Amino acid sequence: MNFSKNNRFISKPLSLGLMAFVMILSVSCTATNSKLENSQVEQVVVKKEVVKVNYGYEKVGDLDIFFREAGDPSKPVIVLFHGFPTSSYMYREIIRGLADDYYLIAPDYPGFGNSTFPAPDKFDYTFDNIASIMNKFLEQRGLKKYSLMMQDYGAPISFRIATAHPERVQTLITQNGNAYEEGINEAGWGPVLDYWKKRTPELEKTIIDNIFSYPALEWEYTHGTRNPKSILPDNWNLDYAKMSRPGQYEMHLDLFFDYQNNLKLYPKWQQYLRDKQPPVLVVWGKNDAFFGVPGAEGFKRDVKDLDYNILNSGHFALEEEHEFVVKKMRSFLKKRNIK
Repeated sequence: MNFSKNNRFISKPLSLGLMAFVMILSVSCTATNSKLENSQVEQVVVKKEVVKVNYGYEKVGDLDIFFREAGDPSKPVIVLFHGFPTSSYMYREIIRGLADDYYLIAPDYPGFGNSTFPAPDKFDYTFDNIASIMNKFLEQRGLKKYSLMMQDYGAPISFRIATAHPERVQTLITQNGNAYEEGINEAGWGPVLDYWKKRTPELEKTIIDNIFSYPALEWEYTHGTRNPKSILPDNWNLDYAKMSRPGQYEMHLDLFFDYQNNLKLYPKWQQYLRDKQPPVLVVWGKNDAFFGVPGAEGFKRDVKDLDYNILNSGHFALEEEHEFVVKKMRSFLKKRNIK
């Protein structure tokens, strides 16, 4: 991936005092617009439901795996696997938007977000290993049936779990989570493709210089968006803080190098789609510099029950399109009677 700039929360209930203040304020509107304004404010107060998001850690072996969750565990389950270089934070709006009808849980991978960060020389940073840990996490949480939502790195994690336990997967939801070789944008991946051929200090420096800087992280979130200035800076600020920890460069380089093994598994994942035919919802940012629209189109060949949506946004399309995606996920799951 060429990440150069040129190429590349627990919610708290409103207090009664605050609610009273809002109602008093609405009554004090000017006479001309009082009916309309009072009605609008009252609708917001009445219809706004407080969503409680819980945070916690699950001990998986020697690792403390951080997760955020919301909703009733007896309701249909949605597991959300994040991408690079972010964490479960990227799903904050999806969690809040669907917690009324679903149970949502989003873990952070080892080395990402708030989970344990083992030193790269003492931990195997490969997608096989991370997927195995995530599968153990789900089993320990007692989750036996679920939909898998994936973005970027979330795809190789999700597909490893899905192919190992197809009986557990009810649907797949992909936001630029790739499973097709044509979805790899060679111009966007740049020196990483060369790195797969041979790991050299020179290529590592090129990758580090073009991916871990503050401007590069910001660019990954804002590139291809309709309004870059509207994208929340918390995203890249959090990522930069985590990326600045000693050993992070080595960890991410290990995962970059291992990513080539995901491509070798694409035929297996595609065969899973053809054989098991899970319903798939595609919500794909068309301006993603790393995973192009051909990756979204690939699902058309292998999936019969496909809800296909191309969005005018970038790699992290949820930053702009979370309202649309929440509505689409709700209708997609309800139409398929997911219970």
